[in-house]
Amino acid sequence: MVNELVNINAAVLQREMLWLSEVIDTRLKLYFGNPCDYSTIFNAIPPEHKQADAPYVRFLNHYNTNVAERIVLALSLAPHISPQLLDAFWIKNASSDRGFTEFGGLKGTTHSGFLPTAETALFLLAGTELKYRFAYAYMFEANHFFSAHDILKRMPAGNGEPVHSGALQLAKEFIDQFTTGQISKPNFSIDFPAKLISTQLDWDDLILPDKTHEQIDEIMAWIKHGPALMNEWGMGKKLKPGFKSLFYGPSGTGKTLTASLLGKQCNMDVYRVDLSMMVSKYIGETEKNLSKVFDMAEHKNWILFFDEADALFGKRTGVNDAHDRYANQEVSYLLQRIEDFNGVVILCSNLKSNIDDAFTRRFQSVIYFPMPGEDQRYRIWEKAFPETMKRLSGNDMRGISSKYELTGGTIMNVVRYSSLMALNRNETEIRLSDVEQGIKKEFIKEGKIV
Repeated sequence: MVNELVNINAAVLQREMLWLSEVIDTRLKLYFGNPCDYSTIFNAIPPEHKQADAPYVRFLNHYNTNVAERIVLALSLAPHISPQLLDAFWIKNASSDRGFTEFGGLKGTTHSGFLPTAETALFLLAGTELKYRFAYAYMFEANHFFSAHDILKRMPAGNGEPVHSGALQLAKEFIDQFTTGQISKPNFSIDFPAKLISTQLDWDDLILPDKTHEQIDEIMAWIKHGPALMNEWGMGKKLKPGFKSLFYGPSGTGKTLTASLLGKQCNMDVYRVDLSMMVSKYIGETEKNLSKVFDMAEHKNWILFFDEADALFGKRTGVNDAHDRYANQEVSYLLQRIEDFNGVVILCSNLKSNIDDAFTRRFQSVIYFPMPGEDQRYRIWEKAFPETMKRLSGNDMRGISSKYELTGGTIMNVVRYSSLMALNRNETEIRLSDVEQGIKKEFIKEGKIV
């Protein structure tokens, strides 16, 4: 069943596409000298959308778009919702028996319709008037809100080809927003090497020292008050954008859970980038892979969580050959991307000493996640077991908390094992012997002696 928002969006965009069709028809008639009711495309009045809640209308109002910007936006949206409107540009030039060069446009790999380029947009707006063509080219500059906010881009042209021959690319999230009102979340892929992570746990489930909690509160304060600090207080001129933090400590001490809880508390998506998987032996590929993540994340309310950060941000090598030199340049480039990123970046490592000092100096916070002490381990054991099971006695939990130095992650592995053993016996009671056997298994995994 089609929901009301989709109906509203469809009605708004239907009128916008009818107007774009009128603009295209007017430009072609004027260009070929055919009879036309208008002397300029700007005589075709854009519709006044009264549905203020429609995402497309909110966008137009938020950016106070002028008519030229609105034409370019509608043109970039047309292949996704009304591709037939652009078929008019397939007309052949009788003198050359090929398409008109001035119309621009591309044919996609699988899409059989006309894909507009920046050349197409400039033809619509300026016709053959060079002064107008030069004037409207500002919309494809880096400082225009189209590009600056990663809304609409003129894609790079082929090597040595005219710059405006690059395709117009409207960001997928804006296509989603304008059509369905819902922004789909990117999936892990070659084009987006990061995974969305979340948790069903709450802050009460995270057992950490008070000092660590205080440092985490600083990140939350930034998320809440950072925009006011940078904009209202004018500190954007003096401070680097965003917030960068290093989480370090043994595996299983709550680093990933903390990142997930920050996202949950602050209503932000958290994307985990596993650098051990992304680092490539091929020159340039690591930079290319991670640049895709930053390009996608720019100007979004995301937290980027780089797991096993020392895989890339560890102490840099000496320069022994061209590959080492390029690898160091690659890391320096990515460090700059992190510095310029306007969101929250968290790097995660087991050892602080593994991270290059050049990186740690640039972090706003460096947070240590220690092995839990005896009292903290007891609290973790208390919270870990299923509520439906008969758990260990307080004395037994005190005993294993005192005897075995375990992280929270390892404790949860033991709880999983002992709970499965109880279910396997068709019981609802956790046995101390199963817990101790589970601990023994974890120690063997880590190469430790029980």
